Amino acid sequence: MIVDSFPDRKIKIKGKEYLYFGGTSYLGIATHPEFQHNLARSLKKWGTFYGSSRNANVQLSVYNEFEQLFANQVGSEASLTTSSGTLAGKLVVDYLSKSISSFYHYTKTHPAILVKDSLPLFINGKLHPKLLDGTNEEIVITADAVLSLEVTATSFSFLNDISSRKKITLVIDESHSLGLMGEHGEGIFANISNEKLHRKVMISSLGKALGLSGGIIAGDKTFINTIKNESIFISSSSANPAYLNAFILSQGLFKAQRKKLKENLEFLFEDIEIAEIFKYNKSYPVIYSSNDNVFNCLLKKGIVITNFKYPTYKVAMNRIVITANHTQEDLKKIKNFLKPTILEAEL
Repeated sequence: MIVDSFPDRKIKIKGKEYLYFGGTSYLGIATHPEFQHNLARSLKKWGTFYGSSRNANVQLSVYNEFEQLFANQVGSEASLTTSSGTLAGKLVVDYLSKSISSFYHYTKTHPAILVKDSLPLFINGKLHPKLLDGTNEEIVITADAVLSLEVTATSFSFLNDISSRKKITLVIDESHSLGLMGEHGEGIFANISNEKLHRKVMISSLGKALGLSGGIIAGDKTFINTIKNESIFISSSSANPAYLNAFILSQGLFKAQRKKLKENLEFLFEDIEIAEIFKYNKSYPVIYSSNDNVFNCLLKKGIVITNFKYPTYKVAMNRIVITANHTQEDLKKIKNFLKPTILEAEL
């Protein structure tokens, strides 16, 4: 489906208008007039793009301002912006790969933080045997804060069962939790605590709930300063400074949009029985189904959802996405479809 304008709560395909319950603009920031106004102000100050290295002799103050604000919000010592979330992930795992050879990954971890020869964290539901042996070694564990096709935060209780002989660096991708989870949308990074952790690092796209162009790395100051001196970071383009400034100017808006999204979810899930083919969490704005008929049935009703096969999925992904910009009338239409009695007649 090719469209000629950004899909907000509505999408136009071949001249026909549909309701849109897809994408990743959870807070509806991308099309919000106030954010666009702040972005326009920021473009006048910082230009359309800054293609110079972050380590050049002329440096923009907005990067330091944004990165300090972001670190404070997510509970890390420092943070570092990049031009994309994928680059953020690759910078981190490529650096760690120089000195650490043992990597483990959660099932369906995003490709940005997967390395060649990484071992599965679990085999048949149990921790990989190498994580339980007595070998003294440094290891890296990579995982998404919200795993693919899941609607709740990943549990890291498995850290308790790993051998104390392992020096653990945990790398988590918060692309689908940042802006949504936590009391203030800070994600889950700050709440992951375990005495066996040597270091924890967060990477994320900024282009989902936050609606910004770029990616982010967060962690301790020593690690962030090291990444700043990596050749790939030095030679890469920076995140767009105008978007970072617009974020700084829009703190009240982000708070208001999180409140609207919470209200939308409360309305959607109030007094309703959801059909068993759906996986959902009343506080998370995504509803999954592995039934491919869901997409076609909703399309006939004038509703478009996300439907495609992701690289780490075995089947096509059907995502019904609720945003802060949906109206109650929009939600009534999707709410009616989720009921078992209605669904049986439709599918």
